[in-house]
Amino acid sequence: MEKTKERFSLKGAKAKYDVFMSDTQFVNDRKRWASNIKAFILGLFKAIIIIGTCYVVLGPVIGIVARSFFSDADNYNTMVYMIPQEPTLERYDVAIKFLDYLPTAGKSILYSVSLMLIQVMICSMVGYGFARYKFPLKGLLFACVVVMIVIPTHTIMLPLYMTFANFDVFGIIKLIKGSTVNLLSTPVPVYIMTLFGCGLRSGLYIYIFNQFFRGLPKEIEEAAFVDGAGTWYTYFRIMLINAMPSVITVAIFSMVWQYNDTFMAKLFLVSDDLVISKKIGGIADSISTSMKEYDPKILELYTNAGIVLMMLPIIIIYIALQKHFIEGVERSGIVG
Repeated sequence: MEKTKERFSLKGAKAKYDVFMSDTQFVNDRKRWASNIKAFILGLFKAIIIIGTCYVVLGPVIGIVARSFFSDADNYNTMVYMIPQEPTLERYDVAIKFLDYLPTAGKSILYSVSLMLIQVMICSMVGYGFARYKFPLKGLLFACVVVMIVIPTHTIMLPLYMTFANFDVFGIIKLIKGSTVNLLSTPVPVYIMTLFGCGLRSGLYIYIFNQFFRGLPKEIEEAAFVDGAGTWYTYFRIMLINAMPSVITVAIFSMVWQYNDTFMAKLFLVSDDLVISKKIGGIADSISTSMKEYDPKILELYTNAGIVLMMLPIIIIYIALQKHFIEGVERSGIVG
């Protein structure tokens, strides 16, 4: 009898549980709670990642900007960390003077823009050729493009230096002049490498254009050919216009990397007046010699001011083209 009552009791409890679990409102509430908890955990994880990344990337930049306003008293005050108590613009006045800022920045921007225009044109042509045409050794040549991305430039710095220190074209220059030509101490080696698709990060730019052109429908070109357009007309007036997001992406990448490049400039002994990023490296020595300032901590403040001045043009360019840059990155096939 007792077992029968217990069995009926269990059946009743189970029935009530089944009714409770089948209640639509409860099921919806449970799903909503689970979704909210999942969203909270995911949001917390994203916030930790973003804050950590910002700390690593922006922390040093914020420190440089803050310390560029430090006075001597702030620098020696152990209680001052990020916000100066006696801010001063003296560091900027001195940095502008020793950098000869406006002429140097103007020359550096023109130098970077000219290289950027060449890279965009040459790399877009090469990327279009790889994406649309079939030719012998295509796979091998594209593998060379990938190698340009993978292999560090430092591994070939000595051959590059020797090539342009004793520059010759199949022995023709030596045959005519009797000796090779030394192109060092000029920007000519950088222009030559850029013109032949071997400039700074050119392999990456070719890859970006190749990925973008492969994503464009071939019907666009076929329609142009039917209308009588030639290869060059189709490329310049149709394909390159449609590839504008990738053009803007490569243009910004090229501009920033050329503007900040010191490796090529030092390797080929390019003048400091042409590359402001290279001139920044010697500002502390120049100030130390001229102003008889030997405290490395004070000299670091002047260097920080010079770095902020150097970053300003690039920041302005990025802010102006931010929307197009993000769109280009999303559509160029290099996301992630």
